[in-house]
Amino acid sequence: MGFFTLGTILVLFLIFLGNAIRVLREYERAVIFRLGRLIAVKGPGLILLIPIIDRMVKVSLRVVPMDVPPQDVITRDNVSVKVNAVVYFRVVDPNKSVVNVEDYLFATMQMAQTTLRSVVGQAELDELLSNREKLNLEIQEILDKATDPWGIKVSTVEIKDVDLPVEMRRAMARQAEAERERRAKVIHAEGEYQASQQLAEAAKVISRNPATIQLRYLQTLTEIARENNSVTIFPLPIDMLSYFMGSKDLTSASPEGS
Repeated sequence: MGFFTLGTILVLFLIFLGNAIRVLREYERAVIFRLGRLIAVKGPGLILLIPIIDRMVKVSLRVVPMDVPPQDVITRDNVSVKVNAVVYFRVVDPNKSVVNVEDYLFATMQMAQTTLRSVVGQAELDELLSNREKLNLEIQEILDKATDPWGIKVSTVEIKDVDLPVEMRRAMARQAEAERERRAKVIHAEGEYQASQQLAEAAKVISRNPATIQLRYLQTLTEIARENNSVTIFPLPIDMLSYFMGSKDLTSASPEGS
């Protein structure tokens, strides 16, 4: 009888000890309630509880990456898109995360969804596609302020994907093609303008020194000789033709004078 009683006491002691001793990791904290009243936040390491009287709620302080599911949003310029995002946050005050909100993970998820729809709905499509950093910062600030009473710190918000309707994708493709054509025409026009300026400068140089036109004639002849042509056109300088024409006029005029 005594041995059975001793064994029972030993088992009860081990159960008591098992319920009284807790070991928390470095990133964990324990919010302790004693008879329903919040008394302290303990951890990490070894902590002692009073069985039946104390109740512990374990909270992790690590960063939580939360994937926000795609949200149907109508932008300010009346374009229907689907947008999803990822939110990075962590618990900075275990007391508030347990006392002030029933489930801080679910509450943060709902707040992230509504904030994402609200911010994207106030932006135009071009801003959503080209200026995501601004929208990310705005969502992060709103979420951080809204979750502060829950002891949550939102560190980063990133918009991941923007799903556009098929018609809008086709319209954007046509717009991009038209923009590329416009740039090509502008570049071509700029090239023609620069070439005309260079030709004007060359004409000025030639007009100041007529011998340069003869050098140009010789260069053209060299280029023509490289080709396998059956007929070669030899350009003569205008000055030479003028000289011969002048000589002919003098010859025809001399007999009359005599």
